[in-house]
Amino acid sequence: MNRLTLPGRILVTALILGGLWGLKWLIVDSGYVLKKTLAESQSVSRIDLPDAPRNAAAAVPPAAMPGDKVASLTSPEIRWQCWAWNAQMGLMFANGGPKTTEGSLMAKNNVNLSLTRQDDVPQMQASLIKFASEYKTNPKTTEGIHFVTIMGDGAPSFLAGVNPELEKLGPEYRAQIVYTCGKSLGEDKLMGPAAWKANPQAAKGGLCAAYLRDGDWNIVVKWCGDNGIKVNPDEKSYDPDAMNFVAADSYIDASQKYISDYAEDRPVVVNGKATGETKRVKVDAVATWTPGDVMIAEKKGGLVSIVSTKEYRSQMPCVVIGIKKWMEDNRPVVENIIDAVAKGGDQVKSYSAALNKAGEISAAVYKEETGPYWVKYYNGVSQADKQGQVVELGGSRVHNLGDNIELFGMGQGSTNVYKIVYTLFGDVTKQLYPKLMPTYPAADEVIDLSYLKAVAGRTTNRAEADKLTFNADDGIRDKVAEKAWNIEFLSGSNKLTPASQKVLESLFNDLIVASNLRVELHGHTDNLGDAAKNRQLSEDRAFAVKQWLETKSASNFPDGRLAVIAHGSDNPLVPNSTPAGRAKNRRVTVVMGK
Repeated sequence: MNRLTLPGRILVTALILGGLWGLKWLIVDSGYVLKKTLAESQSVSRIDLPDAPRNAAAAVPPAAMPGDKVASLTSPEIRWQCWAWNAQMGLMFANGGPKTTEGSLMAKNNVNLSLTRQDDVPQMQASLIKFASEYKTNPKTTEGIHFVTIMGDGAPSFLAGVNPELEKLGPEYRAQIVYTCGKSLGEDKLMGPAAWKANPQAAKGGLCAAYLRDGDWNIVVKWCGDNGIKVNPDEKSYDPDAMNFVAADSYIDASQKYISDYAEDRPVVVNGKATGETKRVKVDAVATWTPGDVMIAEKKGGLVSIVSTKEYRSQMPCVVIGIKKWMEDNRPVVENIIDAVAKGGDQVKSYSAALNKAGEISAAVYKEETGPYWVKYYNGVSQADKQGQVVELGGSRVHNLGDNIELFGMGQGSTNVYKIVYTLFGDVTKQLYPKLMPTYPAADEVIDLSYLKAVAGRTTNRAEADKLTFNADDGIRDKVAEKAWNIEFLSGSNKLTPASQKVLESLFNDLIVASNLRVELHGHTDNLGDAAKNRQLSEDRAFAVKQWLETKSASNFPDGRLAVIAHGSDNPLVPNSTPAGRAKNRRVTVVMGK
């Protein structure tokens, strides 16, 4: 998933020609990419994410159900690999089956699409490289694949691994993101002991099975950052003061490691240094998604959802990735695919019959379970596990055209939320694994919105994006994060200083990314002066921050999202006995939660 070393890049070309299994050996087993290194556990900055909105009411007429018979189309076959993920329900409905069926939205757009389940990321990467390599000399090649769908927050790592190879063919052959089929809304999660939910600090010394540097792993890393828990990036050592990881081959393997009581003997490290001790450690947490979470609940139980994309609502859009050169050469085909998937999203959002049909198609594409199974976990449920403990399972949503327009910041006054997510998690992976992923492609290089803009420009009857509203009468019940911001004001005043602008910009970005969460702005002063006046001053300063945010982006700070709470000098961070201490106590603390 990460950037290959120079020897690795030479070998990968030969291995692609030798077959996909050889490439898997290079990427995973040989250590050229996932080389194991001893590294000190690190603190991770709080990561706040934008919102994935609620379902909208039906706003489009019902479409005819796709047929079961494969469509007879003369257009070339388009090959697409996807994970078993409910966020793709709109894509499933649009295609009608593993291959495009008669009467489907894809068939109406003359798109001949073949969908294949592929849970192995290196295989996806290899298939993209294979297609691009063959396409350069044979535009009619039937080798490799045209598209993949993966977790959007994992795209920096995915593209850091695949684009250096593709760009050897020319920069026009790099892989790019052009659309999102939907989002995870609960099914991707950190599952752990209930004690962790009650007291996050109890997770120190935990051992979590996960596919490293991927979307579910990102959830764990974010949660650790929110709660001041260090992350140990070395999956071969054990740090009792950090979250530790076991490398899994897939999200299913991660679940199976917990179910089978997988354990290892590991050297103990403190502050990145070996203590000379060895400890037997057993997997007690898992990063996974459906059906991995269902497997844990039904086969063993004992874990609850500590945090998921239900809380981190915009972390994980389902991004569509294709080869730049082929997409530019076949622009009408790409636009027709996006048009069909967007309309499929409208249908699944609006009509239960469409959702049920999409569930049937999902079962056929994924070759697992039944239609009702996928519909059940698309909606998300709470059910008792094998030990009788109630646990939340599943939860995803589809996107339509309007959702994509909002997500990519194409609407009036909207923000490119996905660009923020992409960059944020790319930076996190680079921070924790600087040798494995010293860099990753910039968002502007790999996000191409021209196809989406073309489809939006010619679509007249479309449903709006989902919206999230806030009730001003509701307070924060579940706190997600809390941080004091050093926002400077003129002495004895609520006027912002010029130096505060940079801090406010950072605060704005944080809150944009976390746009599903309520925000409390807590104003504080030092203890100099009259207590009543200090309380009013702290309120005025918090209101100044509120007004600044709302003026900058009213759409991202709707009524009811921001609340002001004045404390005056009642809650000092440090003693007020020194000028430095008093300066620390003059602050605005931002609390985010639900």
